[in-house]
Amino acid sequence: MAETNKPIRVITYGTYDMLHYGHIRLLERAKALGNYLIVGITSDDYDKSRGKINLQQSLMERIEAVRATGIADEIIVEEYDGQKIDDVQRYDIDIFAIGSDWAGKFDYLNKLCKVEYLDRTEGVSSSAIRASKRSIRLGLVGDGKNAIVSKYVNESRLVNGLDISGMMSAHCLGGPVPDSVPRFESYSELLDNSDAVYIISKPTEHYLQIKQALECGKHVLVESPVATNKEEVDELFKLAHERGLVLMDAIKTAYATAYNRLLLIAKEGKIGNIISVDATCTSLRDIGNADIPMAWNSICGWGPTAMLPVFQILGTQYTRAQITTLFKDSENFFDSFTHIHFQYPKAVATIKVGMGVKSEGELIISGTKGYIYVPAPWWKTDYFETRFEDQSENKRYFYQLDGEGIRYELVAFVKEIEAPKSYSYISSEVSSSIGNVIGHFYSGDDMVIIG
Repeated sequence: MAETNKPIRVITYGTYDMLHYGHIRLLERAKALGNYLIVGITSDDYDKSRGKINLQQSLMERIEAVRATGIADEIIVEEYDGQKIDDVQRYDIDIFAIGSDWAGKFDYLNKLCKVEYLDRTEGVSSSAIRASKRSIRLGLVGDGKNAIVSKYVNESRLVNGLDISGMMSAHCLGGPVPDSVPRFESYSELLDNSDAVYIISKPTEHYLQIKQALECGKHVLVESPVATNKEEVDELFKLAHERGLVLMDAIKTAYATAYNRLLLIAKEGKIGNIISVDATCTSLRDIGNADIPMAWNSICGWGPTAMLPVFQILGTQYTRAQITTLFKDSENFFDSFTHIHFQYPKAVATIKVGMGVKSEGELIISGTKGYIYVPAPWWKTDYFETRFEDQSENKRYFYQLDGEGIRYELVAFVKEIEAPKSYSYISSEVSSSIGNVIGHFYSGDDMVIIG
C-alpha cells in the first residue's frame, strides 16, 4: 500500500550572501511547494571554483542567516559539481526549486524529481547591494614591476567595491598598464586621490612610502617585504594599528586555496610531526643592469614567498638562520642566488632563491609519517600530494587557482577595510620575521658570501 503521509520534500540552493528580502521571498515560495524544505548553501571553496570571489560573509555567517529566518527545515552545504544529483537521491527529494535566472539549467533533474523555476524579486540582489557601497579607490605605486601592476589592474575588475584611482611610477610611466589608468606625477597627488594604495616600488622605498600613506589616513597593501628590517616593519604595523588602518603584506601565494589546504593538512598531523620544510623559488628573468630590476634582488623578489611556508608551518621562533649568498653585484646587494638554513629546536628548514639561476621550484614538507609534495611552480599551486611509505595511502589534491591568487588577496584587503576583523592570511608576526631575515642579509649577519 502506498505511503500517503509522506511529506513533500523540496530542495533549493544558493550562496545567500548578505541575506536580503529577495532571498527570503524565494525561500518562502520554495517552502510553499511542499512541507519540508532543505536549503543547500554553497561552501566558500565551491563559490571560488565558480568564480564567486567577492562574498562578504563566511559560510558559517551565511548558514546562521538562513537558519535565523526559520524557513528551512534542514540546511546542508554544497561543496562540489554534481552534488545536486547526489542530494536529490540521498534526501528523497520531490521538488527541486531554483531562481528563474537559472531557467533550463537544471532540466536534467526532471528524471529524478520535479523542477520548478521561481521568479526572483525584481531589483534586489546581493551583487547590487555590494555594488551600491562606496567603492574603495586604490592607487598603484609601481617601479620596474609594471607587469605585476598590470595584473592587479585586471584582477581588480573582478572585485566589487574596488576601483583603480591611478598609478604613480617614477621610472615606468609608459609600462604595460592600460592607458585608461590615470597617471600621477607625484606620490602625494596619488594619495590625495586614493583611499588605499598597492605598493610595488623598490623594497628599500617601502618604509617611507607606507609611513607617508598611513600618516595620510590611507590603507596599504604592499608587495613583500613590507620593509627591509624588522624594526621598520614593526613600527609600520604599530602605526597602522594606532590609526585604525589596514596594512597588509601582499604575498599572493597565501591566498591560494591549495596552499591553505596543505597548511591545514600539515598542522593537523596527517604526515606526523613536521621535521623539515624545503622551498625553492628561482627564475631566469632578464635582470640586466638597470637600476630598478637590480632593486628586486633574489632575497626581496623571492625570499618572502619562500619563507612563507617555513614561518607558517614551523613558526617564527627559529634559533638560527645562516645565509649563504652568491652576489652578482655586491655593491648593489644583488644576489644571484641565496640559500638560507633555519634551525629550530626540533626541526630545520631550507629556502633557495635565485634570479638568473634555475632550479626545480618545488615545496617539500617532511614529517614523521609521510610528506607533502608540491611540484613546480609551488607558489602558484593548484595541486599537491601527500605521500607515505605505503603508497596505497598516497592522496592527490586539486584546487582551482584563478588570477594567481591576486583576486582573492584583493577581496581580503577590501573586506578587512570594511569589517572590524582581520581577513589577512599573513600575520604581522610573519611579516616581521621576513623583515628580520632580510635585515640580516643587508647587514651581513651570520652570512657566508661565495664567488
